[in-house]
Amino acid sequence: MKSLRLYASLVLTFCVAAVVCSAQDSPLRVLDIPKPALPADYGTFCARGAVRLKVTFLDDGTIGRLFRITRMPGLIQLALDATQRIKFEPKVVDGPPTNVDRTTEYFYGPPGGWSVPSNLLPDPKADAIIQKAIQFLGGEKYLNVKTQIAKGKYSILRDGGVASFQTFSDVIVYPDKERTDFKGGGTKSTQTNVGNTGWVYDGDQELVKEQNEKQIEGYKRGIRTSLDFLLRGYWKGDAELSYIGTRQGTLGKRNDTIKLTYKDGLEVEFGFADDGTPVNGSYKRLNAEGEEVKEEDRYAQFIDVGGIKAPFIIDRFTAGTQSSRINYETIEFNKAVSDSIFKKPSSGKEAKKDPKP
Repeated sequence: MKSLRLYASLVLTFCVAAVVCSAQDSPLRVLDIPKPALPADYGTFCARGAVRLKVTFLDDGTIGRLFRITRMPGLIQLALDATQRIKFEPKVVDGPPTNVDRTTEYFYGPPGGWSVPSNLLPDPKADAIIQKAIQFLGGEKYLNVKTQIAKGKYSILRDGGVASFQTFSDVIVYPDKERTDFKGGGTKSTQTNVGNTGWVYDGDQELVKEQNEKQIEGYKRGIRTSLDFLLRGYWKGDAELSYIGTRQGTLGKRNDTIKLTYKDGLEVEFGFADDGTPVNGSYKRLNAEGEEVKEEDRYAQFIDVGGIKAPFIIDRFTAGTQSSRINYETIEFNKAVSDSIFKKPSSGKEAKKDPKP
């Protein structure tokens, strides 16, 4: 078996039907942002600029502490009053609601007066596409997935043919635990991630190793570019959502395309058919030579598994050429999973054993 570096892309974008949060978790969801009142001397008031505030969204659904980052006489109090009237659903982590701090910005200027913070409300057209996709994938059942156990085949393609072929088993406990075991040619290899840590088992050398910073960073990038991260709203506060139009699909059809733009510059685009079917997801990265390369996942063969639809085929295209295929044979949702399978084994001999979820 060749190096695990060949198989890293599978783990990075592995499960499109996967949920990046547990069923008990949900992001801060802003429902309504009222515009501030106009100044009493509107029409003669010549101020123009942004009012920036740091806002605490409390776990009880009310606005807490407000910190003024900018000071604009005649405008700041109007912005503060409007902020107090924001309606939202609190962020939920592991069951109970929790407080969230966000920096937001109101802009004031003639002739229209105020504009509300764009970083708190998603693009309405893009948001409508997301809601349709969620319903296509199973609605509440899709949102309430806690674990996923899958088995299948993974192929690396080169020059139009299969360069290597592996069977795999993949276990996910949301939000941040994943273990993938590969078998082929009489050898086994494993990659496991838990939060900010990870380990790999190299079957060629029969060694268990800690993942390095680059590997962990790659895993996190895979989560941020995943379909489920988009649909579950965990980008909020770290990215902006926008609708960028329609693009050519298959058989003469055009797909709606939306984009996440992260604060660090990472841009991820997703395409959806008219009925909400996810079509593809793509982003650009730098290869080993420092060249920008487009990575694209194309989703196919959606199958209903207990009311949740999942793509049983995911084709990866690198720089426009197909580089791999994930072909699921079975997917199970919400099965019990033992934490022990994510623990780093003490030896290569122990790592050879098949995990028992």
